[in-house]
Amino acid sequence: MTTFLAYEDKGDAGSALPLVLVHGHPFDRTMWHPQITEFAASRRVVAPDLRGYGESPVIPGITPLSVFAEDIATLLDDLGVAEFVLAGLSMGGQIAMECYRRFPHRVRGLVLADTFPAAETPEGKRTRNAMADRLLREGMTGYADEVLYKMVAPYADAEVAAQVRRMMTATAPEGAAAALRGRAERLDYRDLLTRVTVPALVVVGADDEYTPVADAEAMHAALPDSTLHVIDGAAHLPNLERPERFNKALRDFLARLD
Repeated sequence: MTTFLAYEDKGDAGSALPLVLVHGHPFDRTMWHPQITEFAASRRVVAPDLRGYGESPVIPGITPLSVFAEDIATLLDDLGVAEFVLAGLSMGGQIAMECYRRFPHRVRGLVLADTFPAAETPEGKRTRNAMADRLLREGMTGYADEVLYKMVAPYADAEVAAQVRRMMTATAPEGAAAALRGRAERLDYRDLLTRVTVPALVVVGADDEYTPVADAEAMHAALPDSTLHVIDGAAHLPNLERPERFNKALRDFLARLD
């Protein structure tokens, strides 16, 4: 099977492990621009647009995390990337956990940023499905305006906030809704984390309301071999809000793996 995902494939692996970057909801691969720019100088960096997002096809209905994981595996097969460091933020972090569940032998290091491993609560399922209905009914703009200053901190750089709003409003409601419905049914990954056999990096913005520092601390405690970085001056997107701090944490982690 050949991938249909749009993606960035930058840099030359050489002897360094390739880095695969999985974006969150409702964003696209451009959220990783500071990391692609930084790390493609020293290794191969692959950043897909997930199905339903960015320039990838929009497939309405329900997109479970398992389908996102299969899409990534297919893309990496097509690109000849056998083993890699896998990094995901928010929903991307949950997709990274699903990837590790499905093909742990390919993942040499795991980066979980501003995410959490628990299954959805009954209330959370209702909320996600109601939001999916709303996005299909109203589009993305109202939602984007409501959550912008939870995605980034209220004190975030204006250009960063504008980029985040652009990504959100450019996302197809059908793609976002399909992901929300699929994510409502996700597995509980807490037990999986205790069995991860590769080094892990857990990163979180100090002011993240969606996935508070306590969630990151719990993942760090569960993972057998992990490093925790709390990034001050950032909310849910520290890779964009404080890219130099995020990149330093990631650079140190990659140096250890290489």
